[in-house]
Amino acid sequence: MNNLQDEVIAFLSRPSSYGTSNQPVERIETHGSVIFLQANRAYKLKRAVAFAELDFLSLESRKNACQAELLLNRRTAPTLYLSVCSINRQANGQLALDGCGQVVDWLVVMRRFAQNRLFDRMAIEGRLTEPMMEQLGGGIARFHANAQITPSFGRIPDLYEEIEKNHREMSRYPPILDLATVTAIAHSSRTQLESLNGCLEDRRHKGRVRRCHGDMRLANICLLDGTPTLFDGIEFSERLSCIDVLYDLAFVLMDLQHHGLNRLGARLLSSYLNHSDVQEDCKPLAFFLSLRAATRCFSLAGAALRHVDPAKRYEKKEKAVQLMHQALSYLHGEIPILNHLAMTEASSYT
Repeated sequence: MNNLQDEVIAFLSRPSSYGTSNQPVERIETHGSVIFLQANRAYKLKRAVAFAELDFLSLESRKNACQAELLLNRRTAPTLYLSVCSINRQANGQLALDGCGQVVDWLVVMRRFAQNRLFDRMAIEGRLTEPMMEQLGGGIARFHANAQITPSFGRIPDLYEEIEKNHREMSRYPPILDLATVTAIAHSSRTQLESLNGCLEDRRHKGRVRRCHGDMRLANICLLDGTPTLFDGIEFSERLSCIDVLYDLAFVLMDLQHHGLNRLGARLLSSYLNHSDVQEDCKPLAFFLSLRAATRCFSLAGAALRHVDPAKRYEKKEKAVQLMHQALSYLHGEIPILNHLAMTEASSYT
C-alpha cells in the first residue's frame, strides 16, 4: 500500500468525511480492495497493488477498474451499484468526496446491505432454502443468456493454463496440502481435459463462452430486496470472466457442496437447466467443478498461513484440505449434486 492510499484510507475511515451523517464507519478488507460501510452506503476503494491477473498500481487503472465494475455488475445488480466517485484534494489540502481539485483516487459507490444476507453466511447458518435456489438458478440462466458472446476466450490452452496454475499454487503449501494428491489432481485434470477437447471447442463455437461473472461464490451472492443477487463479478481480467457458462456456474455449485448442501445444489442446477436458453450438456461439469475446488483450495491455504489468529488459521487449513480432496473426487466421477439431481428427476416420474 502506498503512502497516498494510507491517507485516503484514514480519510475514508472517519465518519466526518461523509457529510452530515455521523454514523460509524465499518471496514472490510480483501486482497484487492477496502470497503467502507457508512450509513446506507458502501464505498469500495481499489488497493494500489499488482498480482498475476490484476494491476491497480496507477490511478488511471483504478479509475478504469471502478468504471468497469460499475458497468459489468449493473448487469446483475442494477439497484446495488450506484456510481463512481472521485476523492479530490481541495485547495486547502484536505481530501473530499466528489470535490474540486486534483483527483487522488476513485471509489465505487454501492447501496449498503446487511452482511447477514450474504449467501455464504446464510449457508453456514442454515438459512438458504430451495425456493431461493430455484430463483437463483433462473436468474443466473437469464444472465448467461444475455451475456456477450466472447469466442476468442475460453480456448483449450486457457484451460490447460488454469490446470497448471492450480498445480503450481497448490504445490506452494506442502505443510498443508499433500503433494501426491496435488499431483494426482493435475494429472487427472489434464487427462480429462484431453477427453473433453472436442466437446469444449464445440461449446465455444456455439456461443457458450460468454462475458460471465467469473467469481460466482456464495460470498458474492446476496439477498437483495428478497431476490438472490449476484454482485462483485470480475472486472479486471477478461481471461477470468470470459469463460464457459458452466465454468461460471460451477463455482457456486462447488461452494454449496463444500457447505454440505448437495440438495440445494441440485435444485439450483435443475432450475438453471430448466431456464437455460439452450439444451445444456453437463458433460464438462465435473472438470469445471474440480478446477473451481482447486482454485479455492490454494486460496484458503495461503490465507491460513497469513492469518494471525490460530483458530482461523486452523479453520482455513481444514477447509483447504477438504477442497483438495473435493477437487480430486470430481475427477473420479463423484458428483453428489448430479446424483441428487438424478434422484429428484427419477422421483418425479414415480
